Amino acid sequence: MSKITLDGLEKRYGDTLAVEEVSVTIEDGELLCLLGPSGSGKSTTLRMIAGLETPTDGEIRIGEEDVTDRPAYERNTSTVFQDWALFPHMSVLENVAFGLKMRGVSKSERRERARTMLERVEMGEYADQNPTNLSGGQKQRVALARSLAVNPDVLLLDEPLSNLDKRLSEDMQIELREIHEEFDETFVHVTHDQDEAFTLADRIGIMDEGRLVQIGDPHEVYENPKNLFIEGFLGDTNFVTGEVTKTTTETVHIATELDRTVVVPTTGDRSSLSAGDSVTLSLRPEALSIDSVNGASDDPQKQPAMADGSTTNSVVGTIENVIYRGSTVRYSVAVSDTSMFVERTVADSGAFEAGDDIRITWDGGDVLAFREDGSRVGR
Repeated sequence: MSKITLDGLEKRYGDTLAVEEVSVTIEDGELLCLLGPSGSGKSTTLRMIAGLETPTDGEIRIGEEDVTDRPAYERNTSTVFQDWALFPHMSVLENVAFGLKMRGVSKSERRERARTMLERVEMGEYADQNPTNLSGGQKQRVALARSLAVNPDVLLLDEPLSNLDKRLSEDMQIELREIHEEFDETFVHVTHDQDEAFTLADRIGIMDEGRLVQIGDPHEVYENPKNLFIEGFLGDTNFVTGEVTKTTTETVHIATELDRTVVVPTTGDRSSLSAGDSVTLSLRPEALSIDSVNGASDDPQKQPAMADGSTTNSVVGTIENVIYRGSTVRYSVAVSDTSMFVERTVADSGAFEAGDDIRITWDGGDVLAFREDGSRVGR
């Protein structure tokens, strides 16, 4: 096992700044996922750890050793690539044994080690096969066995599941988690898939425009997103724009595009909001309740008034679309001149149909608010 320390890591390609001031410590035996959209700098960061890219500035330490300027072959790391990078002129066994051969391991020992790794990833019966005859999932298992065979201090995984179908990818996520727990090595896993990161990671580092903008365990980054980008990237939500109209010692009142004033409790930094401030509210689908309303109206004057001090909020609207998504149902709801969505499990979805008038209710304490610059209010 080895700790990885990145200190002020930067990478430029001409005038393009691909990675900027990335500093993080990845602990011994940790599985860190670098998560972000395409072009966010996550793969470039991984390649610098691997020694496949040279930093423009900053320092990389593995354990106590400064490896910033060392080539890849002088670092005890191993990388699993998105495209598997198997040699078509070698058998599956020879592919897995290749790294050991390059390290001078005897033929008998490397073949034994390769067979052990193939058995571990349930590919032992394919040892003599040509890798071109394997499925995508099988190739990924072989690539993983090859990387583990050299007993690296650090295993680096660059979008290794992106070429697999959904079901196979989900199976491999569980397999990767089990392998990590068994081998107890430091893993750095790059992905753009939020579900994959939440399944695998001890911690998630979220990258945007070359910067590491937040890092924490999956629960922390989801429940306490640092800014508007993270909130939008980590899952589906309803963003509603508004302007603060009134503040009291207990509540903040926000006039919104829903033609309804949303009331939230005055907690944390929300007390710093003042009348006239522009905000964006995030209404997550899991925080929303949905009920049928006979004769509902989207006229705010015809909606029930809430008691002073209450942070229960309500809007009415009409279901436009019902979208079945396997185990869940998504309702797209027209509210005033905008739209919202609500999701329910199939079992709890009720009998709502397009055209039904419904009421959406939520507690203001569940609302996340963001300032004009994207920073989080109340964090």
